[in-house]
Amino acid sequence: MTTATTTTTRSLTVERMGDVDLTFTECGGGRPFVILHGGAGPLSVSGFADLLAETEKVRVIAPTHPGFGGTPRPNALDSIRGLAALYVALLDELELTDVTVIGNSIGGWIATEMALRGSPRVARVVLVDAVGIEVPGHPVADFFSLTMDQVAELSYHHPDSFRIDVSRMAPAQQATMAGNRAALAVYGGTPSMVDPTLRERLSAIAVPALVLWGESDRIVDPDYGRSYAAAIPTARFQLLNRTGHVPQIETPQLLLSAVTAFAGPGAIPLSATGEDSGIP
Repeated sequence: MTTATTTTTRSLTVERMGDVDLTFTECGGGRPFVILHGGAGPLSVSGFADLLAETEKVRVIAPTHPGFGGTPRPNALDSIRGLAALYVALLDELELTDVTVIGNSIGGWIATEMALRGSPRVARVVLVDAVGIEVPGHPVADFFSLTMDQVAELSYHHPDSFRIDVSRMAPAQQATMAGNRAALAVYGGTPSMVDPTLRERLSAIAVPALVLWGESDRIVDPDYGRSYAAAIPTARFQLLNRTGHVPQIETPQLLLSAVTAFAGPGAIPLSATGEDSGIP
């Protein structure tokens, strides 16, 4: 008989970062994985966090970026690099080692900055449809100019299954969504969602990196992802078929298979960089 994994919500004050109050969920036990959400907020990774913990018998920690999910954001915490420093400090506070960091969208951007900080606690990173670099001819979609219907069209292989009618949401949900959007604008900038220095700095990443991309992503297209992987000496690029910008929502089993092959027990080390043909 399988026992469902219990998820708990914790709060911790990270003193090293100026007493930042940080909220995160935790589930499972075993080797540690940290999952970093994108602009859709913490709920966008909660289901996958539970799936990963229960299926692979690992410990999964999913922080809420301050300012998202109704949480406070200190004025001084206003950049992706600041979030990366905060989460490396969290790993120190929790005394975690051999950590796999998984990040989607801006979460992937944060994961790259964590890898660049060179913490020995970070063993590998999985970048899932990440943003953050400049690729001529392949801009990040201007999320802030889009309606929710347009966001769905660009974010999913099957957008009709994931459309959101904001008018039918409770006022509290609408307020949370507005807060998420405001926090995203602070951290990522409007409308660019890029750091002009990041692409060049990626060559300093020394830990193994798996760059996963939905083949139908039109927020940041697969060629953008290939450029991301090409800039990281330790990276392999892999397409997820029939998937858009948020695989953890649209095709969680495909994402789980890719993550497990890369970072699960008995995983085959990435001995060579390059591109896989994709997961069907």
